[in-house]
Amino acid sequence: MPGRAKKSTKKFEKNHLKDAIEKRKDVAKIKQRQQTKTKKQARNAADKARAPDDEAKPAVPTKANGSAAADLSKMSVDEFFQGGFDLPEQKRKGKKAVKIKEVPQKTGKRKREEEDDESYDSDSEQGSPFASDNEMGSDQEDGLEAHKDDLDALVEKDPEFYKYLKENDAELLDFDEDLDLAEVDQLSEEEEAQKKQRKKSKDKKDVQREEEDDESEVTTAMVRKWKTAMVEQHSLRAMRQIVLAFRAAAYVNSDDGKEHKYSISSPEVYNELLLTALEHVPKVLSHHLPTKESISGKVRIATDSKKYRTLTPLLKSHSASIHHLLENLSDAPTIKMTVQCLIPLMPYLLSFRKVLKTLIKTTVNIWSDTSTDEATRITAFMLIRRLAVISDASLREAVLKTTYQGFVRGSRITNIHTLSGINLMKNSAAELWGLDPNIGYTTGFTYIRQLAVHLRTSITHPTKDSYKTIYNWQYTHSLDFWSRVLSTHCSNPLLKSPTASPLHPLIYPLVQITLGALRLIPTPIYFPLRFHLIRSLLRVSRTTSTYIPLAPALLEVLSSPDLSKPPKPSTLPPLDFSIALRAPKSYLRTRIYQDGLGQQVQELLAEFFGCWAKHIAFPELIIPPTVTLKRWLKTASSPPSKGNQSATSKAERQGKGNKNAKLNSSISLLLQKLSANAQYIEGKRATVNFGPSDRQGVDNFLRDVPIEETPLGAFVDGLRKQKEEKERVLSASRREDEARRVKGKKEDRDGDVEMLDGVEEDDEDEDEDEEEDEEEEGNDSEEDD
Repeated sequence: MPGRAKKSTKKFEKNHLKDAIEKRKDVAKIKQRQQTKTKKQARNAADKARAPDDEAKPAVPTKANGSAAADLSKMSVDEFFQGGFDLPEQKRKGKKAVKIKEVPQKTGKRKREEEDDESYDSDSEQGSPFASDNEMGSDQEDGLEAHKDDLDALVEKDPEFYKYLKENDAELLDFDEDLDLAEVDQLSEEEEAQKKQRKKSKDKKDVQREEEDDESEVTTAMVRKWKTAMVEQHSLRAMRQIVLAFRAAAYVNSDDGKEHKYSISSPEVYNELLLTALEHVPKVLSHHLPTKESISGKVRIATDSKKYRTLTPLLKSHSASIHHLLENLSDAPTIKMTVQCLIPLMPYLLSFRKVLKTLIKTTVNIWSDTSTDEATRITAFMLIRRLAVISDASLREAVLKTTYQGFVRGSRITNIHTLSGINLMKNSAAELWGLDPNIGYTTGFTYIRQLAVHLRTSITHPTKDSYKTIYNWQYTHSLDFWSRVLSTHCSNPLLKSPTASPLHPLIYPLVQITLGALRLIPTPIYFPLRFHLIRSLLRVSRTTSTYIPLAPALLEVLSSPDLSKPPKPSTLPPLDFSIALRAPKSYLRTRIYQDGLGQQVQELLAEFFGCWAKHIAFPELIIPPTVTLKRWLKTASSPPSKGNQSATSKAERQGKGNKNAKLNSSISLLLQKLSANAQYIEGKRATVNFGPSDRQGVDNFLRDVPIEETPLGAFVDGLRKQKEEKERVLSASRREDEARRVKGKKEDRDGDVEMLDGVEEDDEDEDEDEEEDEEEEGNDSEEDD
C-alpha cells in the first residue's frame, strides 16, 4: 500500500539510521573544514599578489607598536621607501594572529570566522573576477575527495553497514558517476593514442570531418565503423557511441521532449544500428567485465573495479533504452531478438533493482500475452528463469510473484485459440518454484491461502454473484497451476520420498480448497468445471501417491437427472469440455450433453482407479463404487417391469431409465475392467509372505510391474490413445476450417475490388444478379421451414 514503509526500511531505521546520520554529519564537518582551508589559501595568495602593487595605501600600525607610529609620522615619503619601516614583519605578525584564531574548535567562533572570511572573499572577488569559479571547482573537488575518504574509512570502521549499502542500494555509492557517459572514454587510452597519431598524419579537413561525425545524423558508414571497432578492438568508445545512437533510435517515435545526440531517419540505418547494439554491446561488456558463474548458478562480477563504476551509467542508459523499445515493439521476431540479447546483460544489472523490476514486468507481460507467438514467449521465459537463477532470495521472490500475477492476468480469457498458450504458461512457470523450494513454499502458501480466503468468503457470505469469484477461469487455472507445481516438485526422482520436498505440506490445503470449490454449486450446468478440478487432483494423486477420494464426486454426476433420465433429442454440436466451465442451458437434458457427460465420467473413473491399479488393497478399494455403479446401471437400463416383484425402485418398476445404450455399455465395460483388475491383484497377493503391518512390503508390492500389464492399466492406456487421436483429428479439422475461412475472406475482398472497378459498366448485370439472389434466398428459407 502507498505510504507504508517497507520491511527493509524499518530494519535500516532500527539498526543503521543513527550511525548513518552521525557519519553524514562528520562528512559535512570535513567538507566545511576543507572549504574554509581552501578559501584562506586563496585569500593569502591574493594578499601576496597585491602586496607589491599596493603603494598608495599607508601601513596602519598596531597599538602595541607606538614608537613605530611616532617614527612613521616624522618620515618623508622617500625615507619610507628607503626601508625606514619594515612592513613584512607586521605582515608575519598578522599571519600568526590569524593562525591563533584557528586553534579553538568551538562551533560558534568557527562560524563567525567563516562569516568574516566570506565577507572578505566577497570583497576580494571584485578585484579578481575568476576567483569564484576556481573556488567553486576546488570546493567540489575537495568535497568529493573528502566523501571518498570517508567512504574508505567507512569500510574499515563499519564494514557491515558498507556491505548493506552495497547489496541493497549500490546507487548510493556511485555519487561521482557522470551520467553523460563521458568517463567511458578514459578507459580507452590505447584508442586515444592511436587517434592522436592518426590526427597528426591526416589533413585538418579529415580531422574536422571525424569530429563532425559525433553530432551529425547516423549513417550506415558510421554504424559499420563503430561495429568494426567493437568487434576487432572491443572499443569502449565505440560502444558508448552505439549506446547513444541506440537510445536515439529507441525514442525515435516518442514525444517526451528529450534531446538526443544523434538523429536517425533511414530505415536501413535503424535496422543495422538495432542489430549492432543488441548483438555486440553484451560481447564488449563480457570482454571488459568477465563474469564467473558457479555450479549453483550464482554469478560474480568485479563490482568494486573502476571499469564497473565507470560503465554503470552506460548500463543504466542501455537497459532503459531496451525497456522503452520492448514496450513499443509489435513485431514478434524483433521482440524475440531484443529479449534474447537482453539475457547476457542480466548479471551486470543485479545491483540495480529498480531497473530489473521494470524489465521483469515488461518481460512477464510478453510471456503472459496469449497473442504472442510461442517462440517469443519461450524466449521471454528464458530471461525470467535466468534472472531467477542468478538473483538473491529477495529478488527471486519478486520474480516469482510477478510471474504468478502475469499468469493470472493472461488466463482470464480461455478459448480454443488461447488454451495452448495458457498450458505453456503453467508448465513453464511451474519450473520456477523448484529453483528455491523454501521461497517457493512461502509464495505458494501465500497464494493458496488467498484462494482459500476467496472460497471461504463465498461460502460464509453468499450473495447473488458471490460464486462468480470462484467459478471463473482465473480461479480454475490457479488451482490447476498449483497442482502442476506440487506434482512436478514433489515427485522429483532425486528425493527419497515425496514428503521430503519442502512443498509437500501444501498438498493438503490445495486438495481441501479444490474439493470445496468443486461442490460449491452441484448443478449439472457446472459439471464441466467439476471435471477440470478433478483432473487437477488426479495429477497430484498420480505423481505424489496421495490418496484423494474422487469417486464420490464422479458418482454424483451419474446420479443427476441428466444421466439417469431419458434425454431430449437435439441437433447441437458436441460440447468441448476442455474450453467450457459451464454448459449452456440449451444443452441441458439433451442427448449430446448426456453422451459427453458419460464419456467424461467413464474416463475420469478409469483414471482414478488406474492410479491404484497395482496397490495391494485395490480389491477392497473398489467395493463401494462397484456397488453404486451396478445399482445405477440396473436402474438406468431397466425395461418396464410392473409385474416383477424383485424390483426395488419405482423407476425400475416403471422402466424410467435413461434409454442410452451407449452410455450404459461404457459404464458396464468399466465395471468389467475393475472386476478383472481386482482378480489380478488377489492372485498376486495370495503368494506374498508378509502381512498388512509390513509397510515396506506393502509399498514394494508389484513395484517392478508396469502399469500397462494390469487389466485396468491397459484399458486406461487405450482410452488415452483414443482421446489423443480424437484431439488430433479435431485440431486438424479446425485448422482446415480456419484456413478456408481466411481464404474465403481474401476472395471476398478481391471480389469487392473487382466489382468496384466495373460498377459503371455492369449496372444492368448487377440488377439481374440481385433478382436471382433474392429468388435463391427465398427458396432456401422455404427449404429451412
